Amino acid sequence: MPVIPSPVDGIDLRYDVSGDGPALVLLHGSVLSRAIWRGLGYLGPLAAEHTVIRLDQRGHGLSGTPHDPSAYTQQAFVADLLAVLDAEGIGQAALMGYSLGARVALTAALEHPGRVTRLVSLGGSASAQRGAVDAVFFPEVIDAVREGGMEAFCTGQGLGPEVESRRARATRTAFLAADPLAVAALLTATDATGAVPEEALAECTVPALWMAGTEDHPRVEESRRAAALMPDAEFVPLPGRDHGGTLFPPEPVLEHALPFLR
Repeated sequence: MPVIPSPVDGIDLRYDVSGDGPALVLLHGSVLSRAIWRGLGYLGPLAAEHTVIRLDQRGHGLSGTPHDPSAYTQQAFVADLLAVLDAEGIGQAALMGYSLGARVALTAALEHPGRVTRLVSLGGSASAQRGAVDAVFFPEVIDAVREGGMEAFCTGQGLGPEVESRRARATRTAFLAADPLAVAALLTATDATGAVPEEALAECTVPALWMAGTEDHPRVEESRRAAALMPDAEFVPLPGRDHGGTLFPPEPVLEHALPFLR
């Protein structure tokens, strides 16, 4: 697995590369890792047509885990992304991101449009994120993680030691592996992330596909609004899905994403 230093602060950035074809970077959501793309069934279909880069974003997976909220700005995430592309000698790539990863992909498209060929936003938002982490996870989640660690994070989402289903236990195991101080710093920074100006969306010419679950409020409304503002974008709803269920099963997402990426 390749590892490079972040140009922001020197932390390790770990990623892997699969497949062949036009470059596509997959960006996971908060408190997850690059493993979700294989685990949920995305890697195979995407790598059949693309050179797929799966990045453990800072604070996640096997990449470095700084404990200061200032390390988790959108600009830091984008700088890491561009450093990985540079390390692989890739000038342009399509970006597909979920939740946090969708916002990072959007920021990259807005600030470095020459590096981004297409954007797929899954459960994403261009709106201010104040209060969003409490809505996505549970109220006062940041204090819970600071005081009770990742066990408190799991318990607050109904993922305590008593869970029995395979998917719930796998999710719990993944969450417990995270660094709680890094998670608290990440969520603090996310909560302070401001809105993307509407004029910036209106000026972005990168083709974009926005998808969100119909039960994912307010992300579904925010995704629809962002797509309407961008000059070359479309919005596709995912019936019956909430935020946590955005990515699974993968087939309805890939049904739209694969043709769009082609």
